[in-house]
Amino acid sequence: MTEHHQILPVILSGGTGTRLWPLSREGYPKQFWPLASDRPMLVETAARAEGPGFAAPMIVCNEAHRFLVAEQLRGRGARIVLEPAGRNSGPAIAAAALLAEEAGPGTVMWIMAADSAIEDVPALHAALAQAAAAARAGRIVTFGMAPTAPETGYGYIEAGADLPGLPGVRAIARFVEKPDAARAAEFVAGGKHLWNSGMFVATASAILAELERHEPAMLSAVRQAVAGAKRDMDFVRLDPAAFAAAPSISIDHAVMERTANAAVVPAAIGWSDIGSWAALWEISAQDGAGNATLGPVELVDARRCLVRSEGILTGVVGLEDAVVVVTDDAVLAMHRDRAQDVKKLVEQLRAKGRKEATEHRRAYRPWGHYEGLILGERFQVKKIQVRPGAKLSLQKHFHRAEHWVVVSGTAIVRRDDEEILLRENESVYLPLGCVHRMENPGMIPLVLIEVQSGSYLGEDDIVRFEDTYGRA
Repeated sequence: MTEHHQILPVILSGGTGTRLWPLSREGYPKQFWPLASDRPMLVETAARAEGPGFAAPMIVCNEAHRFLVAEQLRGRGARIVLEPAGRNSGPAIAAAALLAEEAGPGTVMWIMAADSAIEDVPALHAALAQAAAAARAGRIVTFGMAPTAPETGYGYIEAGADLPGLPGVRAIARFVEKPDAARAAEFVAGGKHLWNSGMFVATASAILAELERHEPAMLSAVRQAVAGAKRDMDFVRLDPAAFAAAPSISIDHAVMERTANAAVVPAAIGWSDIGSWAALWEISAQDGAGNATLGPVELVDARRCLVRSEGILTGVVGLEDAVVVVTDDAVLAMHRDRAQDVKKLVEQLRAKGRKEATEHRRAYRPWGHYEGLILGERFQVKKIQVRPGAKLSLQKHFHRAEHWVVVSGTAIVRRDDEEILLRENESVYLPLGCVHRMENPGMIPLVLIEVQSGSYLGEDDIVRFEDTYGRA
């Protein structure tokens, strides 16, 4: 396939996956976790769109997640488009279409979420070939998943007649919002309805023409955001003021429910959006009693349970249809039937100001990550890991001093006018107010323990003088 006819994968990575708390949180949402396999969901999604038929992927993501995306997709040539604010899928796809149009208005875009699981990739590619043919004929195509249960968490599509000359592609009779249980059961029994997967295939020009027709104000705002975009490293930073002026609207409401060119490809590919712990249990490998486990877990007389631990030994005795999820700072225990209500719990935690609602104990940065170990009065202890070749910003603090002890690897430390080489089991003291920086010059991760002491230990007590990653 020539480069001109390559399909452009556009991956939307803006969700927070609230219903998968305490694993998925705003700072590190579900698409960055390995859930359906041993690879993060974002990586799995990108891997489905690799090969001679595909261009390098375009990722649209929250600016706060830019380095997570860049790190997980390192080496794939990804173009990363940063949303300065969440505006739903309509403006995100509009920005992607405007950027894709630079390669040619006939560029076929395959738009998909970063956090779906798909079992049968060959069947997916067969459906994609049908959808791409329809897209080149001017259609805006979605994938409709054959329902396997009366699911109330998905929107539905009522499929219409076959489209002449486009094998496997059908017209769309109508879109249906998420139904109640009784109506969902009718849809499954009737055989006319499909789950709305949220994947789309269309040319950039077709998307933009429909947006011009139905949402001209939104398209105008996004066009200005793209025109005013700044490009640095692998990132395209949309203009914040212009993008914020775009109305928040989904692509379904903006285009798919209003266009005369909508079409659907019915597909049976083992798709799940893993929107809850119950959904993850359904697609996970299970033992003879229906239990799905991950991590150090021991079960006695448990049935149909999902139990996941990120490190602490977790024992479950005599439970049925339960979900137990353990991280280093939170535990979730519930009946599997209440999986959709995790969102209510997170909202309650937010209302009480609990940082566990949105933040993990481990915080990710472009250079690596750090993890809080002990927090006391006027001191705290962190474990820091720095990637090979990476460096922290040149900075100082007004309210704290720091001690760094190297556990493994090698560090080059700048302290005011000094440059100090630290090896394993060596340490350095950084007095309050000194200008300092840490760098990993080695080939293995640098791991160190940081002890902070002072009157204020917040992360905002940083004055940056130089930063490789463009942070203020």
